[in-house]
Amino acid sequence: QMTTGRISDLPLIEFENVTVVRGEKKLLDSVSVTIREDENVAILGPNGAGKSSFIRAITREYYPLAGDDVSFRIRGRERCDVFEMRSLFGIVSPALQYTFCRDLSGRDVVLSGYFSSIGLYNRDITPEMEKRTDRILAFLEIEDLQERKMDSLSSGEARRFLIGRALVHDPKTLILDEPTTSLDLHALHTFRAILRKVARSGTGIIMVTHNLHDIIPEISRVILMKEARFWKDGPKREVLTDDFISGLFQAPVLIREENGYYYATGY
Repeated sequence: QMTTGRISDLPLIEFENVTVVRGEKKLLDSVSVTIREDENVAILGPNGAGKSSFIRAITREYYPLAGDDVSFRIRGRERCDVFEMRSLFGIVSPALQYTFCRDLSGRDVVLSGYFSSIGLYNRDITPEMEKRTDRILAFLEIEDLQERKMDSLSSGEARRFLIGRALVHDPKTLILDEPTTSLDLHALHTFRAILRKVARSGTGIIMVTHNLHDIIPEISRVILMKEARFWKDGPKREVLTDDFISGLFQAPVLIREENGYYYATGY
């Protein structure tokens, strides 16, 4: 078990009528959603739908347009400090992986999560940090890779070290932005197994993806996003239907379920 702690009575995320504009473009268009701490949620949609902008709104990189009917709360508060954000959310994204594709060992990447840094230059690493890092590496099954440099690892291996980096603060929820980009079939199989392990350990998952097969069985709620809005939101089985997914991706598809995973065929 990697996480402990009581689930808060306040929603983790509570957005009402959140609109984010950059230049002339609406990145989010009046988005309303409530996500609780114990939920595992997937946000599925085509490229350009606004999924990454939603993550940037959660992490306060983007702020919404003001309005009387706008609510933008994390754990009941409009504003969060950086330390609280770290304890609530661990983030893994392709941009983060690109940042860490360098001459750093996997272990150092995990340890760097304590300092929100890229390397460990002049950092004071405590025995407790080392012990927790050992536990995380064992939990993610990457102990034997920890001395390898990030730029020599496969995409799937490197991504597991980034999950380790995200877990050092014992976040309540792991946010995954397009988690299986550039993974081959073997890496996808291994990575999904690790994500299932994380979800079963008690860490919440918010996954943003355009791939149906990323949605692990532990995810029970799916939100479909297109054109900067949330289009459908509900239990996975009710949302992942032929009609809804065909409409979402503007392609005729048939959805089949196999061992808790959903796949699209026919396109």
